[in-house]
Amino acid sequence: MQDHPQHLSAIKTDIGSTSHGMAGAGLLFLREEEFRTAQDTLFFAMRDLNTAPDAMLAELGFGRAHHRCLHWVGRRPDLKVGDLLDILAITKQSLARVLGPLIQQGYVLQVKGKTDRRQRLLTLSEKGVALERKLFEIQRERLAGAYREAGGPAVDGFRRVLRGMTKEQGRKYLDDMEAARAKGSRAPV
Repeated sequence: MQDHPQHLSAIKTDIGSTSHGMAGAGLLFLREEEFRTAQDTLFFAMRDLNTAPDAMLAELGFGRAHHRCLHWVGRRPDLKVGDLLDILAITKQSLARVLGPLIQQGYVLQVKGKTDRRQRLLTLSEKGVALERKLFEIQRERLAGAYREAGGPAVDGFRRVLRGMTKEQGRKYLDDMEAARAKGSRAPV
C-alpha cells in the first residue's frame, strides 16, 4: 500500500546543492496530469521546432539524424567519430548510414587524426557550414520567440529543467562547453 494517492508523485529535489541555483523547496509534489502535460508540451515543442528544418532536409534527401550529425560536427570541429557515436548514442552501423551521404555529398569532411592516424576527425565543409547555419537560424527564431514570450527567469528555469532531464554524459559535455566558452576557447575535442 502506498503512503500517498496514486495520482500524486513526490519528487525530492536537491537543487540547492548544485551550481545551478535554487529553484524552490526541497520537496515538490506534482500530479500525474502535470507530468502528462509536460510530456505533451515537450512533444509539441519538439515537433514545431523541427518542422521547418525537417522540410528543408527532406528536399536534400536527409532527415533528423543528418541534422543531429551536422549540428554536433558544427559545434565541435575535428570531432572524433567515436565521440560523435557517444553523443548520439547510436551504433557504428547507424552512424555510417547517416554520415556516409553527408561525406559523399560534400557536407562533412573526414580526415585522419594528426597524432593518431587511426582516428577519423569530422569537420563541416563550407557547404556543410552553410546548411547547418540555415537550420540553426530557423530554430533560433522559434527559440528566440519563445524566450521573449516567457521572459528571463523562465529561460533560466527552462535550462535547469532540460539539464535535469539530461544524463550525466550530456551534462559533462555541456559543462565542458560552458567552461570552454568562459575561457574564450572552443570546446575540447
